[in-house]
Amino acid sequence: MSDDEQPEPPHPGSQPPRTWEPRDLGPAAAGAAAGSGAGSGAGPEQAAADGDPPPDGNGNGTRPRRTGWRRFVPPWRVLLGLFLLCALLIIGAFIAGYTLVSIPPANAVATAQSNVFLYADGTQLASDGEVNRENVQLAQIPLTVQHAALAAEDRDFYSERAVDPKAMVRAAWNTLSGKGTQGGSTITQQYVKNYYLGQEQTVTRKVKEFFIAIKLNREETKEDILAGYLNTSYFGRNAYGIQAASQAYYSKNVEQLTTAEGAYLASLLNSPSAYDVISHPANKPRALARWNYVLDGMVKKKWLSPSERAATTFPVPGKVKPRAGLAGQRGYLVEAAKDYLTSNKIIDENTLATGGYRITTTIEKAKQDAFVKAVDDKVNSQLSSVRKADRTVRVGGASIDPSTGKVVAMYGGIDYTKQYVNNATRRDFQVGSTFKPFVFTAAVANGSTTQDGRVITPNTVYDGTNKRPVQGWKGGFYAPANEDDVSYGQITVRTATDKSVNAVYAQMAVDVGPGKVKQSAIDLGIPATTPDLVASPSIALGPSTASVLDMTQAYATLAGHGRHGTYTIVASVTKDGGTTDLPSQDTEQAVSREAADTTTSMLQSVVDGGTGTAAQASGRPAAGKTGTAEQDKAAWFAGYTPDLATVVAVMGADPDTAVQQPLYGALGLPRMNGGGPPAQIWAQYTKGALQGSEVKDFDLELQDGANLPVEPPSPSNPFQSPTPGTDQGQTQGQDQGQTQGQTQGQNQGRTGGRDQGRTQGQDQGRTQGQAQTGGRNQGQAQGQTQGTQGGADNEGAVNAGQNQGPTQGQSQGQAQGQTQGGATDGGTTGATDTGGTEGGATDGAGGTTAGAAERPQGPRTPWSPTRP
Repeated sequence: MSDDEQPEPPHPGSQPPRTWEPRDLGPAAAGAAAGSGAGSGAGPEQAAADGDPPPDGNGNGTRPRRTGWRRFVPPWRVLLGLFLLCALLIIGAFIAGYTLVSIPPANAVATAQSNVFLYADGTQLASDGEVNRENVQLAQIPLTVQHAALAAEDRDFYSERAVDPKAMVRAAWNTLSGKGTQGGSTITQQYVKNYYLGQEQTVTRKVKEFFIAIKLNREETKEDILAGYLNTSYFGRNAYGIQAASQAYYSKNVEQLTTAEGAYLASLLNSPSAYDVISHPANKPRALARWNYVLDGMVKKKWLSPSERAATTFPVPGKVKPRAGLAGQRGYLVEAAKDYLTSNKIIDENTLATGGYRITTTIEKAKQDAFVKAVDDKVNSQLSSVRKADRTVRVGGASIDPSTGKVVAMYGGIDYTKQYVNNATRRDFQVGSTFKPFVFTAAVANGSTTQDGRVITPNTVYDGTNKRPVQGWKGGFYAPANEDDVSYGQITVRTATDKSVNAVYAQMAVDVGPGKVKQSAIDLGIPATTPDLVASPSIALGPSTASVLDMTQAYATLAGHGRHGTYTIVASVTKDGGTTDLPSQDTEQAVSREAADTTTSMLQSVVDGGTGTAAQASGRPAAGKTGTAEQDKAAWFAGYTPDLATVVAVMGADPDTAVQQPLYGALGLPRMNGGGPPAQIWAQYTKGALQGSEVKDFDLELQDGANLPVEPPSPSNPFQSPTPGTDQGQTQGQDQGQTQGQTQGQNQGRTGGRDQGRTQGQDQGRTQGQAQTGGRNQGQAQGQTQGTQGGADNEGAVNAGQNQGPTQGQSQGQAQGQTQGGATDGGTTGATDTGGTEGGATDGAGGTTAGAAERPQGPRTPWSPTRP
């Protein structure tokens, strides 16, 4: 072809497939490539097929650059190198650790120091004494007891290595992932920690523990290690080792332990304070579960036959035998401080047991002494060996400064060396009506209304008919009885609070929402884990079993205008010059100030003229509430001044079996009521504790409408129940007393304040003679004249009329009550239940109710010591 000829363009579709060609090839490179291709007859495809990488843009035989996620994955050669390097480092570290860490001599636990506890002012409260330990040989420990310990802590002890890396990793992961602190140590590791090292939670200690355990496993037999473990472990009750534990819990030598007893002691190894059913009765379900876990493990390992397992019953341990140095209240205070430190995970139980700590509490000695004296004066000095019921009497109390959350005083029981259980911290007695203020607080905090749309305030009218079914509850029929089956008809919330009317508060709980009531109680300070704290209408009646200290914390929140901070009983902790960090006591607004303060205003009424009038003896402005547990097994008074919140409970418990008992006849009283000894103790203690300090009045911000009357629903309201015919006397007395006492009581209340309204209403009821319930004074006069003392509420009745006898009290008290209109609880109830004890308007609702409680509250008169 000549130079002038042009090549014919290729026909579409006739050109060969395009192959890979190098870019930017120079003449020499192109020629070389052409020659290579011609000589070998192999193109790029063939080269790839042969396994060689295709040439890059420069003609080199390297792989193309990685793209996508592959860019972030190191080549396998790099990964292999890193793995081998890490393996070498680990092996080197292991060899170095094994070489450098030697088995040390035994630590100082065998001669552990005592912990010293101080009052808030720095004076010594107590020392928890010497370590109790007695070593025994493994042969002295029954085989079933050995197996129980293994079933509880390390079932593969005899076949496993000294350490269990998988368990350690699992425990570390559970701790880091928030599943709780869990142990991953074998028995060998635990023995090393107990005997050679210490309880501190540090990386250094864990590393040493790891290597010492490996060495020890090579140098000692499994039997020696198990014996050392059982002789050094802490079992609670200041008992170190299985022999000391056997004596502390069952008063016998270790050789005499049964399989069941051994299983219980083995349960304690996990956490002694969590499973001691004597010092903490509420631990019983948890302890049973752990005990069953141990026995089931023994069956699984064939250390115990199924038939022997089935015949095993729970071995209740014996009473605690504290040391004399913790007599009186000292032991209760020491144990409460220890519980605070361990439950808040400030110091774990085993570490604290090694001793050497200097613990300053928040307990103020003067207030503590005042508490002890008040209980001695009002209860202990009144006990009689002649009265069988007096054997069951127990007292618990706690006092908190609302501004700081500090526990300034606590009464745990008659004597720590005689009764180990702390009555201030136990959670097994019902709180009764002391829970009712939380229902009203929840109502105000949530802006709740009644079933017919009326805002709930102190003056909202409810139906207080006995056994009235609650309305609006979809969880089933519920119609609670009032105390002594008394019906009150239409009454205000304030009056229902004064008289602890169950029918009103059960309905209010439904109106608010039981779930909201429960949450408000928790916000105030009641632990969410409190037994029987269930969101149902019955929550208002106090079936839950919060402790005295729990209730004090909640009432301190009310006293603090709704601000809540977790209580503390420990001010500082030091050891060897170092200071242990304590939780912050920051407070938060748990409920609105209006909700807390409006509740306070109602609880002032309880002290002024309701069930808690005995609290007036404190000589301070006070707010409070009485409460009674089911079957009168406990009586409570929970109250506060502006600067001190205190709760007192008198409880009934058999001194031998600890089974709860009714308090009927205790201290010579037909019934134990919150308005009796509990309120009297409260008043004397509060007066003594605050002696010399400035008298403060409450500074309250009430909810909107708290001082305005709320009209009752119309008679056609489907939620209103008529008063039964059995309460005709009460109905007549209330209607007549209200008609004549309310007119003047309201008018005078608006112009002259509460006191004048009450006086006018009482005078009117007395003058007209319409009802024994029309005036408290007339009811008291008639009742006392006929052998009956009135003027108490259904919870706080004062005992009188016994000298006159049941016959005269019944006949004359009942006649007076029925003739004059009948007291709500007067005459009939008094005659029926106590021979006229409560005859005489125990719950009269005429002049007093209409003239004071049923009227709108005017501005409160400033408190003064001379106010009636």
